[in-house]
Amino acid sequence: MHYLTFMFPIWLLYMLLTGNWAANNILTGLVLAGLVTLLVRPVKRPFAWKRLPDALLASVIYLVRLLWDLLISGLQVARIVLTPSLPIKPGIVAIPAKCESDWGVALSAHAITLTPGEMVVEIDDDGVMYTHMLDASNPDEQVEAAQNIRRNLLSRIFV
Repeated sequence: MHYLTFMFPIWLLYMLLTGNWAANNILTGLVLAGLVTLLVRPVKRPFAWKRLPDALLASVIYLVRLLWDLLISGLQVARIVLTPSLPIKPGIVAIPAKCESDWGVALSAHAITLTPGEMVVEIDDDGVMYTHMLDASNPDEQVEAAQNIRRNLLSRIFV
């Protein structure tokens, strides 16, 4: 039964995005929502209503922070690319996710990969994200603060 509570919002989002309420599209949406549900296999957890306001606030802060990081990184990459000497020191940096949930690790890796100049190339079993950085000259300073903020926000959302 809890699969249906996961499947319904996916189906509804599909229907709203396509805007096509024909019978074949409704069926297609149900099949896709079912496949996504089977791939994700959500675990049933008790819902704590008293946690909802904090989780929503953390979600909004996370999205604003992500957009800010995208803007700043985009400007930094543009500066690097437009500089004639191309001052880059690429490298792969190990970033420990330290998130308690798989969703937290996945969203943290997604946020890093979305950021221009960085891309997660592998996540090991311990949750360490191996990230290719365009400028890996001072990885400890650049990574630790951003990852701590992401980790704190994601733990407020998913715990």
